Amino acid sequence: MTAADSPVTAHAAPTLRVEAEAILAASVSGISGAVIGLLLGVTGAATQLWGNWSFAVWAALAAAVAAAVSSAVGYWRARTTSSVQWRREISSWRYVVSTVSVVIAHVALTAIATLSMFAVLARSFIGVQLNSFWTTVLLGVTTGIAAWLTYLSASRMTTARLTTLLVSFIAIGTIAAMLTASDPLWWEYHFSQLGTFGDLSSFLFNGTLIAGGLLVTTFTLYVGEDLRALGESERGIRIVSTALFIMGVMLACVGIFPVHVHLLLHNLAASGMALMFLLLLVGGPWIMPRMPRAYFLASWAFLAALVCSIVLFAVGYFGLTAFEIIVFALIFGWLSVCIRFMQVAGEPDPLKG
Repeated sequence: MTAADSPVTAHAAPTLRVEAEAILAASVSGISGAVIGLLLGVTGAATQLWGNWSFAVWAALAAAVAAAVSSAVGYWRARTTSSVQWRREISSWRYVVSTVSVVIAHVALTAIATLSMFAVLARSFIGVQLNSFWTTVLLGVTTGIAAWLTYLSASRMTTARLTTLLVSFIAIGTIAAMLTASDPLWWEYHFSQLGTFGDLSSFLFNGTLIAGGLLVTTFTLYVGEDLRALGESERGIRIVSTALFIMGVMLACVGIFPVHVHLLLHNLAASGMALMFLLLLVGGPWIMPRMPRAYFLASWAFLAALVCSIVLFAVGYFGLTAFEIIVFALIFGWLSVCIRFMQVAGEPDPLKG
């Protein structure tokens, strides 16, 4: 069986039911958004595109709510209506946790995307005042599109799509935390300094780590089935799933215990995540022997980059912040590469023979 035929990826193909339900979600959300937009226009509560409690803020909030409901319904429906048996065998509490993580990621990405879109519009139409017609249309379209896209995304979740969601969420969340940091010189200390200010940037940084950790634990639901479809041993599957689960818990703990709240627990969590990363990186040939050679070559390249980073940090070429960001990027970069190779591992290996 190839990865393309695995029980994890088989349900990702478009179906009439999913498409119809996505349109229904878009219609309901669009109508609801249009009603809210009409009220905003009639009352004059949000006639400006950008600013404090401007139309952009209302649009981001409405789109986030639409994304939350649609992604939750879509992800949960995929469990009850999909022909994939392993989804039904997942314990309810684990599926609830995975649903929460998927919803949070979709909500955050939707809100940030909406704010970014209206920031561009505000720059393009400087000084424009929105009347009732435009507040109705814009909010209806925004919430409708948000519901449509998030329903499709959540209802067709696969390991590869979960990886894309995770990396996008982590990257955008941390960049947003950097941009909103109250101390512009935070980088002179360390990466975790972003979580110590007690303001919006700290909320974004710590919240991103916590939700990102939940998303990583969700990987264990998908990766195990991918590896099982490739014929990996149950022992190897348990090791990979356990290591990823611990990585997720440790990542969440980094956000739960900011460096100024509990330094020891913060450092232990960060170290635990790094150790699990090294275990999977170095032990790959023995833990997942059926993975293609190209994956192992890529893993050794990541290991070499990690060693070089440690050496450059040790000799003082760059500071702690740069080192932490590099290691952070290497971990999630490797995770993306690993997942993508899992999807094609069943194909003939061009490096063999």
